[in-house]
Amino acid sequence: MNTLKTAMLLSALTALFMALGYMFGRSGGAMIALVAAAGMNLLTYWNADKIVLRMHNAREVDQRTAPEFYGIVSRLAQRAGLPMPKVYVVEDASPNAFATGRNPANAAVAATTGLLQRLSPEEVEAVMAHELGHVRNRDTLIMTMVATIAGAISMIANFGLFFGSSENRNPIAAIAAMFMAPFAAMIVQMAISRTREYGADRAGAEISGNPRALASALGKIAIPAAQRPTEATMRNPAAAQLYVVPTAVRSLFSTHPDTRERIARLEKMAGQVAPASRRSALDPHRQADR
Repeated sequence: MNTLKTAMLLSALTALFMALGYMFGRSGGAMIALVAAAGMNLLTYWNADKIVLRMHNAREVDQRTAPEFYGIVSRLAQRAGLPMPKVYVVEDASPNAFATGRNPANAAVAATTGLLQRLSPEEVEAVMAHELGHVRNRDTLIMTMVATIAGAISMIANFGLFFGSSENRNPIAAIAAMFMAPFAAMIVQMAISRTREYGADRAGAEISGNPRALASALGKIAIPAAQRPTEATMRNPAAAQLYVVPTAVRSLFSTHPDTRERIARLEKMAGQVAPASRRSALDPHRQADR
């Protein structure tokens, strides 16, 4: 199903590129746009994760540079039966996290410094379990490609407003530019179902064994994330759909269900998780030192 959705997404975005090309240069422009779209589709399939990480100025960490955070991700990945993903930290005060990569073998997870500073270790564990839930559910390919391609379409469409001189500017292209970014946002909404977030919440609760910690984390993140967008989403609003909680972006780009509903579902789930199955991903030796 994810393969079909990815193919449909690529087809729709290619059609958008061709429409822009036609408006700017008629049949010749459409052919150039088709070639450009084909190149971008290949580029984003193989390199979208690198583009997203670069977009966030993410810094890779390991056991030596971030032992506690890296250790949490490592133990959660083992529990979920996943290959160890690459682990990144984003220097940003807005609390959030995301996962990227075309498949579990090429996955990466990242958290902002704001999230690591604001949440307790148990809450960080639950949030990263949610992100690994996206990896396990194979959501990351389509999420990552949407963030890169939809952002590129919005940028190209905005260039249409300045296409040519004031005397020769194509009025159709200018009108298309005004509507193309919202249309790209519609594709984001169609491609990224809100049920993906519910699915990742459930997977994260199962992996961490602590639904209430994830509910608590969502509650702590929601208000500051809504008030303060990350630097990456200020440049590319489509990137917001990557995060565990959406940041302050236009509602057109909202792909997440209401946070209060997510918390309510997790609270209900908490009663179904047996305490015996809850094995913390935190280092037991570190807990003993408390």
